[in-house]
Amino acid sequence: MKELDINYICTQIGNLSGIPVRVFRGGESVFFHAITGLSADPARVWIDELTGISGRVGYLATEDFYYFGVVNSGEDTIVAGPTWQTERADRELRELAFRADVPKDAIPDFLAGMKSIVQMPLESVLQMMCVLNYVLNGEKLELQDILISEKEQSQFRSRPEKQPDEESAPHNTLSIEEKLMGFIRRGDVASLKAWMKSAPAVRGGTLALNELRQLKNTFIVTATLASRAAIQGGLDAEEALSLSDRFIKSCELLSSQRKLIDLRYHMLIEYTERVDSVRKGKNPTKLALAVSNYIRQHISETITVEDMAGALYLSRPYLSARFRQETGETLTDFILAEKTEEAKRLLRYSDKSVSAIGAYLGFSSLGHFSRTFKKYASLSPNEYRARYR
Repeated sequence: MKELDINYICTQIGNLSGIPVRVFRGGESVFFHAITGLSADPARVWIDELTGISGRVGYLATEDFYYFGVVNSGEDTIVAGPTWQTERADRELRELAFRADVPKDAIPDFLAGMKSIVQMPLESVLQMMCVLNYVLNGEKLELQDILISEKEQSQFRSRPEKQPDEESAPHNTLSIEEKLMGFIRRGDVASLKAWMKSAPAVRGGTLALNELRQLKNTFIVTATLASRAAIQGGLDAEEALSLSDRFIKSCELLSSQRKLIDLRYHMLIEYTERVDSVRKGKNPTKLALAVSNYIRQHISETITVEDMAGALYLSRPYLSARFRQETGETLTDFILAEKTEEAKRLLRYSDKSVSAIGAYLGFSSLGHFSRTFKKYASLSPNEYRARYR
């Protein structure tokens, strides 16, 4: 049989599907094709997970719901993706560009390329991978061979409704949940911190058969409730849910009770602080909420008052005057203070360089970012990272 030209096959698959395709050999990229003109390959963010998939056909569904299909053939790993099912906001794509280390001047092309990728469900990607696997490996597979494990299904069917060591326990979670979620909805950071100093122990019932999994499952429930409470408090829904995804992913990586408790505390505080920032006081106006959410949705862009006014269907002078009248501060100060808060989070919880963070947040230069950060944080970015990381 004539040796197959894998690059040719991958090119045709990319042309037909409208999603990027690349080939890895020995963990290194040896071929990449995308009809959308991407200035960088977004798969680099997940390269370890993608090249670590075993078996002839597999997939990766990331925490952000980007889908990749994988076929292994000999020394080659063919990866198709990313694709997704729902529209992606510019903010999400800019965050992906940040994680993929896309240079600042290449970000517009990267965003345009990502937006041109054909959206499809995971099942469609896997059907394409089944065809590729048949061509390369001569093996016929169906969707359920990849997505459904008969071993797992048998275990589900044979598992008793109640585990032998599972005991009924009284629950006290409802009143505690109502108290916590009330703090988050109101953005009442001071009361939350005061209450948590003497908070009662939570008896949430048995959610797992070991202590670590019990803590993680409880954390996931708390994250879900906190995100909904924050949305009710005025936080943008996409921001609240994305934050929940990030915290749950961080939770799954931990293996110590102390760290899980610390992360839970940090999560509750962060949700409450974000709602407080959005609400701009106890009785925020619709305008203050709209301005706060606009800034958060465009945090990685150069935000101008004129653009914001256009998005809110207001004149620039009216928006500036009305916002200052309602909040006591100028729009420019508020925008830069919000960018500084996001910079603090990235300095503490990411490994990105100071210059990369400044570029991601839309500052024209490292000097501009450093001066702005020091004005609103009273420390330089490097000093802040050294002190609080």
